[in-house]
Amino acid sequence: MGLTIGDTAPDFVAATTDGVIRFHDWIGDSWAVLFSHPKDFTPICTTELGYMAAIKGEFDRRGVKIMALSVDPVDKHAAWAADIEETQGTAPNYPMVGDADFAISKAYGMLGADVSGDPADRTAADNQTVRGVFVIGPDKKIKLILLYPMTTGRNFDEILRVIDSLQLTARHKVATPANWTQGQDVVIAGSVSNDQAKDLFGDWDEPKPYLRIVPQPK
Repeated sequence: MGLTIGDTAPDFVAATTDGVIRFHDWIGDSWAVLFSHPKDFTPICTTELGYMAAIKGEFDRRGVKIMALSVDPVDKHAAWAADIEETQGTAPNYPMVGDADFAISKAYGMLGADVSGDPADRTAADNQTVRGVFVIGPDKKIKLILLYPMTTGRNFDEILRVIDSLQLTARHKVATPANWTQGQDVVIAGSVSNDQAKDLFGDWDEPKPYLRIVPQPK
C-alpha cells in the first residue's frame, strides 16, 4: 500500500547539490516540501524549478524548507541548473537530490519496486510517475500528497495556500473552506463542542449546526 496523509515520511540519506543530507535531520523543526522530477533537462520541470527558486522567500517566511529530487545523478544537476537560470531567470537555491538508484522514488511510491538499471537508459516517460509534491510537518508526518502528469506544470502558489491552511489548523481548532486564502473566515473544527467553541471563539455564524463560521484566528 502506498503512502498516505499521516504516514511518517520515509527518511533517506542521499547526495544532493548541497552535499550529503539525511532527510529527517535536514528538516529539523521546520516544515518541508519535497517535489520530484522524472529526469533532468525536462521542459516543464525546468519551469517549475525556476519558479520555486524565484518564490523561495515565501517558503522561508513560513519556515518551510524546499528540496527537489530528480531520477538522475547529482553530477548532472549543475548543468541543468545553469539551463534553469538561463531560461527562467533564477537558478535553484535549494538542494537537488540525485536518485540514480531509484531508492527514494520507490520509498515514496512513485516507482515500482522492480525498477532497476542505469537511469540513463530510462526516458522521462519511463519515470513519468515521479511528479509528486509531498508537504511534511516538523513531526516528519506527511500532510499533503499531490501527483501531477508530465504535461501539466505544478501550481506552487496553491502549495503555499495549502501550507498556510496546514499551519493555521495545526495551531487552532479550525478548518479552512473551499478556496480559502490567508485572512478569510474559517470553520470551527467538528471535533469542538459548542461549549468549547464559546470558550475558544465567543460567537460565530451558524447557517447550519455543523457549519460554524468565525474570523481567522490570529
